[in-house]
Amino acid sequence: MISLARRRLTPAETGPALRALCAWTPVDAPGGGLHPGDVGWYLRFDDAAVFLWLADDVPVAAGFFDGPVLRVTAAPGADLGALAADAEELLEPGNDWSDGLPVPGWEVERESWLVLSWTPRPVPGRAEPVGEADAADRVLVQRSAFTGSTFTVEGWRTMMRSPAGELAVEALVRTPEGEPAAAATGWFAGAGRCGLLEPVGTHPGHRGHGYGRDAVLGVCAALTQRGASAVAVVTPSANEAAVALYRSAGFTVVRENRDWVRPQRAEQSR
Repeated sequence: MISLARRRLTPAETGPALRALCAWTPVDAPGGGLHPGDVGWYLRFDDAAVFLWLADDVPVAAGFFDGPVLRVTAAPGADLGALAADAEELLEPGNDWSDGLPVPGWEVERESWLVLSWTPRPVPGRAEPVGEADAADRVLVQRSAFTGSTFTVEGWRTMMRSPAGELAVEALVRTPEGEPAAAATGWFAGAGRCGLLEPVGTHPGHRGHGYGRDAVLGVCAALTQRGASAVAVVTPSANEAAVALYRSAGFTVVRENRDWVRPQRAEQSR
């Protein structure tokens, strides 16, 4: 009989989860609810906690709470029923969504997320790699692009020092006057596997000039140079501006994802 165990990993302990997620990443688009890059972006927080499920000491799933959503990717062929039964111990009231792991008795969410993929090709661009000297400008773009963002330079450093830091690829695009206009972060999952864009943002004062597209293409080119087979991005289907940006950069929709939602929460949203 297979013995299923769950470990709660601190940021410094996430190496095994990242390696497993890389090994499970397909060629054309991420599988499940997590790409290694989702964990990498999460590791900007000092108190990040990642769950690793093992069957007879072999990793079979990894996940974390993204706000109220439990996001999980399981190994091909893993026992999703056993994983869901164990995950239910984590799903307290308020944690009412599950991404990538079907929960018995829960319903499929009406709102969907588009998974878009980019096939490597030569691209023009004006993006620059992000280093320590550019960190403040990269953070400025993030905070201006996303209302309520708590990203800081120290958070950027924490992310880059984490076990996922070596997977990160960042691009910054400036205006002709040198002002930071757009930024994107990409994540490598290994040669011959799909990379991920997470996140992408354009300063509100510089939108409509192609800076966001150039940041996206800069990251895509850098991931391709490292050996990525494709680059994917996931965005709400209702976010028409983001979908238009990715389409303009050459991304195509490969599938539509929906979360599982606790029945009481589903009733409240109707």
